[in-house]
Amino acid sequence: MFTGNLSLDGYINDANGNFDWGEPSDEVHQFFNDLERTVGTHLYGRKLYETMAVWETMPPTSAVMDDYAEVWRNSDKVVFSASLPAVSTPRTTLQRTLSPDFVAELKQTSRTDIGIGGPTLAAQVFDLVDDLHLVLYPVVVGGGTPFFPAATAQFELAGSRVFENGIVHLHYAR
Repeated sequence: MFTGNLSLDGYINDANGNFDWGEPSDEVHQFFNDLERTVGTHLYGRKLYETMAVWETMPPTSAVMDDYAEVWRNSDKVVFSASLPAVSTPRTTLQRTLSPDFVAELKQTSRTDIGIGGPTLAAQVFDLVDDLHLVLYPVVVGGGTPFFPAATAQFELAGSRVFENGIVHLHYAR
């Protein structure tokens, strides 16, 4: 499962690397919580892992945020990085490289969903992605990191939802 927030023009951040335009409402955050609850293993690159690791030690803030912290803590994480010296969170392993064979084997042995975090990692195994969950924010940022890799694939619409703030979720399945 490849999931992400993206602008209408297909970017996960703007040209300066900012993604503050993607701040989810409680309704959207709860949707993500429920979606991520099905993920048993997350695959991360170094940058996304370092961003997400705050969920391990985040103090209680609100019901929706606390729920996501619990979801994140209860999942396994595999970080792929040639430069990260070590991981700092429980249930996390570090591997130096990602291979399609690793993901194919994980898919065969896992009884839960596998979440692929970030477009750089997803590009390396895009042929193995079965589901796309796009959360489109009603903003055009004009450049940045594209969500989709330079690949071709055919997906079918499996579901959609429009949130009260104009954000749209699109679920596509291979």
